[in-house]
Amino acid sequence: MAAVKKKVRGLTTAFGRPVGDDQNSETAGARGPVLMQDTHLLEKLGHFDRERIPERVVHAKGAGAHGYFEVTADVTRYTKAKFLSKVGKRTDVFVRFSTVGGERGSADAERDPRGFAVKFYTEEGNYDLVGNNTPVFFIRDPLKFPDFIHTQKRNPRTNLKDPDMFWDFLSLTPESVHQVTILFSDRGTPATFRNMNGYSSHTYLWYNGKGERFWVQYHLKTDQGIRNLTRQEADAMRSKDPDHATRDLHDAIERGDYPSWTLEMQIMPADEAEDYRWDVFDITKVWPHGDYPTVKVGKLVLNRNPVNYFAEVEQAAFAPSNFVPGIGPSPDKLLQGRFFSYHDTHLHRLGPNYHLIPVNAPRNAPEASYQRDGPMRVDSGGGAGPNYWPNSMGGPGPDMTAKDPAFDVSGKAYRQPYAHPNDDFAQPGALYRKVMTETDREHLVGNIVAHLGGAQKRIQLRQAALFFKVDPDYGRRVAKGLGLSVKEVERLSKMSQEARVKATS
Repeated sequence: MAAVKKKVRGLTTAFGRPVGDDQNSETAGARGPVLMQDTHLLEKLGHFDRERIPERVVHAKGAGAHGYFEVTADVTRYTKAKFLSKVGKRTDVFVRFSTVGGERGSADAERDPRGFAVKFYTEEGNYDLVGNNTPVFFIRDPLKFPDFIHTQKRNPRTNLKDPDMFWDFLSLTPESVHQVTILFSDRGTPATFRNMNGYSSHTYLWYNGKGERFWVQYHLKTDQGIRNLTRQEADAMRSKDPDHATRDLHDAIERGDYPSWTLEMQIMPADEAEDYRWDVFDITKVWPHGDYPTVKVGKLVLNRNPVNYFAEVEQAAFAPSNFVPGIGPSPDKLLQGRFFSYHDTHLHRLGPNYHLIPVNAPRNAPEASYQRDGPMRVDSGGGAGPNYWPNSMGGPGPDMTAKDPAFDVSGKAYRQPYAHPNDDFAQPGALYRKVMTETDREHLVGNIVAHLGGAQKRIQLRQAALFFKVDPDYGRRVAKGLGLSVKEVERLSKMSQEARVKATS
């Protein structure tokens, strides 16, 4: 039996007018010039001129896929979030993976943290979990974030990546050394997006129907196994296939080899945070699993590729401020800054109605608000209903059951660092000594030396001193690899940060 031939739709303009010729412009005579009355040409060129939206300032290079999240354990004692309300419940998701510092054309194999953002399309609205493939970050105060990102980008004078900028900032910011140690291990170059974990990094709030509060951290553990590239393998991959991770994700899903991750949670009763040995709201720290073992909660599966990259991946917008009842924020300073910055950058990049773009729109909880108008309003704009509250016209009103539980705040209002007893070197020291193998340590030092070697000697000394404070063996190896005096590095390590900066300026 012959296959039924699919009818091909006729080409039209954006407004549905049939197009008779899409190969030849209207001209005055066979040789031109072109006529202004060729509205099809003007529409086509005008749209082409505007096809690109502003590139993301960070996380510009990315790949994404659709899938679902399935609950595998009862967590109702911790949270009243409906999408987590019963075992077996599934929620549609969209996930975007990315590098952080590179431009859209950069290579997937760059040494860089990887973004791991999940959008849950729940019946109570969209919930966004915006994390990375590392459990910590470089800085803990949002005021430092623009400066940090500038140092990871290009020198404004040369338009080149600059090791001096990169390491100058990090060596002046000791809290970064934990993340730096992870980044310059082989974990800084994951083999694929499928072979890496995802972490919330930040601490978040879960609360149940009784108003009981818990601090939590999310761990998305890859079911494909962790696999990383060595520096040499990553260097080769950047030239061989700069889009290798994007290609790997697409091809795996296309052939039915659906990647999955197991969601594990660290859960802490809220009152235990006050006296815990680490500040649980400091993103440069982890919660030791010996204190708070992870609890398996669910399964994340990606099983459908985007139909159109621009529409679904490039226009995807995630914000850590998108919560649902049962999940809320923590006092983490960097997280609080992200609440503003993510929404603000989406307004700049996509416009005030970016929430109406299909990939961002709430699928299972249609918008019911009094926000109206603005560029690219593509729905009925609220129709004929009122655009104000309170009203007596039958418009939507607040639901008191959706309110977050109260929490206490106290203290003076001024610019202040984290007051909790803090040690920026103990946790990366434990990582270096207890978690890493000897091969891991060799690769870590080699990766650092290869990159830090491009910076000025005074910056090398300052950074090597920070590594020495993490672990003397760590500092000595880096110093020897760079050809620095180990005695000088050790001397600098014993100074205060202020004195060390002065001595190396």
